[in-house]
Amino acid sequence: MAQTEQQKPKPKRRGRGANHPAVMIGSAVFTLLLFLAVGGGLAGWYGEWAYRTPGPLASDKNVVIPRGSGLRDIADLLEREGVIRNWVVFVAGHQLTHRGEPMHAGEYAFKAGVTMASVVDTMTAGRVVQHQITLPEGLTSQQVVDRLNDNDMLTGTIRVPLEGTLLPETYAIVRGMNRQEVLKRMTADQQKVVADIWAKRAPDLPLKSPEELVILASIVEKETGKADERPHVAAVFVNRLARKMKLQSDPTIIYGIVGGKGSLGRPISRADINTPTAYNTYAIDGLPPGPIGNPGKASLAAVANPMKSKDLYFVADGTGGHIFAETLDQHNRNVARWREIEAEAKAKAAAAAANPPAASSPAPATPEPAAGTPPSTKPSTN
Repeated sequence: MAQTEQQKPKPKRRGRGANHPAVMIGSAVFTLLLFLAVGGGLAGWYGEWAYRTPGPLASDKNVVIPRGSGLRDIADLLEREGVIRNWVVFVAGHQLTHRGEPMHAGEYAFKAGVTMASVVDTMTAGRVVQHQITLPEGLTSQQVVDRLNDNDMLTGTIRVPLEGTLLPETYAIVRGMNRQEVLKRMTADQQKVVADIWAKRAPDLPLKSPEELVILASIVEKETGKADERPHVAAVFVNRLARKMKLQSDPTIIYGIVGGKGSLGRPISRADINTPTAYNTYAIDGLPPGPIGNPGKASLAAVANPMKSKDLYFVADGTGGHIFAETLDQHNRNVARWREIEAEAKAKAAAAAANPPAASSPAPATPEPAAGTPPSTKPSTN
């Protein structure tokens, strides 16, 4: 029995080194590092997943980033707007993928479910929403400025440019753009277009400079709204200039009275025609001292290369266009016909007013004169 007890193995004693403080600290550090490595890997995996996976945005949405916003400000705003889930992941993703690249202020359009990666790419590239503003042909510079001032997407104050120095067109704008930038582009485009068209003008054109081209084009622009008539209207005025005849254009009377306001607000009277102004081409010889609006490309091109015609007169035809004539006798007959059309239209209007239709019946249509074509004789008596 004693012998058996002696044969039992004795338990192993732990070495002194296992309890050494350095060993214990090293073990703890290793465990911590291992924990951090595993935790960091999991955090990195989650961050990558959150950065690339579709976001919480339920429907398409536009978000405006104010000027001067920092990265954290942008991240907070996007999280409040429901575009991203976690601002921390957003900031970290930007730093890892676009380090040093700033995000641009402006208006951004985000699709439903957009990923944070896509948001970061879009904003660092500055792919802001593009809007359009259309400035029609024939507006005065004051009217153009008024339209720009009425557009609440634009910023800044502007002065009224010289008449005829702006190119009417549809322009791309972004929210927050300065109005002066739009005017600068309109001016640069106008200078280029005028230079190109002037270089290709007809050799016998009785105009001395690009400035005179713009003046006459502004008159043509106001005289007709029909594109196919512009070369014919231009031909009438060019023929009258060549013959030293007064232009006798009604829109020049209006501009001489109201200037950049553009609209007289009433029909032209005989007193208006007989009242001299610097722009009244019934009173002055040749061209007025400046444009009466901002002509478009088509009117500039029509004046530079007008239709081959001997016509010296035109008057409204009652359909929105004009009828042309070479002689004063022909023109007077055309004017008489226009007066008949006017009288018929007034009679129908009076009859309709005296006998209004039932509420369920549509009102009868009545013919109207062409836009911008007062019932005068146009170039007529000289």
